[in-house]
Amino acid sequence: MLNVHSFAFNPFSENTYIVYDENKNCILFDPGMYDAHEQMELINFLNEHQLKPQYLINTHCHIDHILGNTFISEKFGLTLHAHQSEIPILNMDRASATMYGLHYHESVAISQFIDEGDVIMLGKHRLTILLTPGHSPGSLSFYNADAGFVIVGDVLFKSSIGRTDLPGGDYDTLIHSIKTKLFTLPDSTIVYNGHGPATDIGTEKKYNPFCGEM
Repeated sequence: MLNVHSFAFNPFSENTYIVYDENKNCILFDPGMYDAHEQMELINFLNEHQLKPQYLINTHCHIDHILGNTFISEKFGLTLHAHQSEIPILNMDRASATMYGLHYHESVAISQFIDEGDVIMLGKHRLTILLTPGHSPGSLSFYNADAGFVIVGDVLFKSSIGRTDLPGGDYDTLIHSIKTKLFTLPDSTIVYNGHGPATDIGTEKKYNPFCGEM
């Protein structure tokens, strides 16, 4: 069974996730560490649990989700996996950092393009990739049926959805992604999102004010 651990990093309280298996292999999703203290917080967790990073993945490439990309890539020799449509978003990183007044070390480039239908294997465990654009043009979600969770980035939140006023965002596309990709998952599926508390598909289908009852 896969385990999920989250951190809230950087001035945006972005959720960084470590997904790890029984053999201590792990995936790092959206490393948002902003300073040395946050970097050490993540490294200490890895060391404490003797975890071995195998993948560096961005659900999407907005600035708050990529602040730790270069640190992780250099520390563990990992290439960055993300959707090809996120290249222009990643290329806006320095301008975004300047706009928000952030100190920033440029992210590594996307080296491995992943897309809907691809599968990330962590040992014997499968993470199925769903293309869920709208918040960002190449937003990806990662579903593990056995453990019953999906990592969605900023697509869907507890009682809310991702903003669509950033470059590449589109409200109708986002709602379509949620209803046709995420809301087709079992109601018990835990939703690990990019900010705030986790939720589940059934709760959001019933109560999320942006999506309507299904």
